[in-house]
Amino acid sequence: MSTTVKSFNHNVPWESLFGYSQAMQVGETIYISGQVAHDAEGNFVGEGDFDAQMEATFENLDKVLAHFDASRRQVVETTLLVVGLREHFNAAAAAHARYFGDHRPTSTASGVVELALPAQLVEIGAVVRLDIGS
Repeated sequence: MSTTVKSFNHNVPWESLFGYSQAMQVGETIYISGQVAHDAEGNFVGEGDFDAQMEATFENLDKVLAHFDASRRQVVETTLLVVGLREHFNAAAAAHARYFGDHRPTSTASGVVELALPAQLVEIGAVVRLDIGS
């Protein structure tokens, strides 16, 4: 018995440069790579504005979820990488809580020195289970 594997990409330049997919569905689980604040053309958005980066990053997470017909309520885990975590922790926590509402996935927030793009302050990865109610 083989498991179906599906992938998704935003078609931004760094996907082929780094050689990865934005998400991989393996069976009923979707593994979502760290999402970044960029627009549909792959232009970074929100330089110097943590809140704008959080919003754009969650918008990109929504695009991945929509591709797989998944909902936020099916997210079981998030991983947040934050430059300047002490400075941005309250804003990150508030944005995460707003995004998920009364749904509470497991979550890990880690402070990092830098991320892949020079102006990037946040990256959010997730794990989704399609076999739980949406």
